[in-house]
Amino acid sequence: MAKLVFDEIGKRFYETGVSEAVLYPQDETGNYPKGVAWNGITAANENPTGAEASEHYADNMLFFSITGPEKFEGTIEAFSSPKEFDACDGMAEPVKGLRAHGQARQPFGFAFKSILGNDVKGENFGYKIHLWYGCKAAPSERSYSTVNESPEPQNPSWSVKSTPAKFTGHKPVSTLTIVSTDVEPEKLKKLEDALYGTETEQAYLPLPDKVKELLS
Repeated sequence: MAKLVFDEIGKRFYETGVSEAVLYPQDETGNYPKGVAWNGITAANENPTGAEASEHYADNMLFFSITGPEKFEGTIEAFSSPKEFDACDGMAEPVKGLRAHGQARQPFGFAFKSILGNDVKGENFGYKIHLWYGCKAAPSERSYSTVNESPEPQNPSWSVKSTPAKFTGHKPVSTLTIVSTDVEPEKLKKLEDALYGTETEQAYLPLPDKVKELLS
């Protein structure tokens, strides 16, 4: 039996940052056939809820507990959103340049990277890819104020709830996380070619079973 060692060099990890965000509007078949770069992302927050234990008593004692389902909620913050997000944000375009608000909201998928660092390589250690499925955005507040000596740009946020996607052998999932340091480089490249596209192939969001296949 080896004695535990704390704070070893190279094993002091941290996570930071958000970048390379991609929007994937969902089509009528439930797939995400086209990715669009989402520039100006300032934050992506994951706020799962539920999964609380419900306690049940018998014989004058705690007999058992049942854990409820977990639900995914999140927020996206950005200086702007791509035009393709308009339909996900409840807007239609009757004619070019005209936006009609309060319309049906198109579901979408979402992906972004966060930096995985350590005490030796810093922010060059690795990264995580976060995938969100079955998202629907709620209306967000937008404020307009006069330009002054300290102007502040709009930084709207969108609240997101998810309908989980099927994942064979597991419960349906709303999110997947890929850790670059745990995946073989050639397999990671296959997944990133799908997510971000290539010179000849359109970017798309693979469903959970396909993600597993690409990394297997």
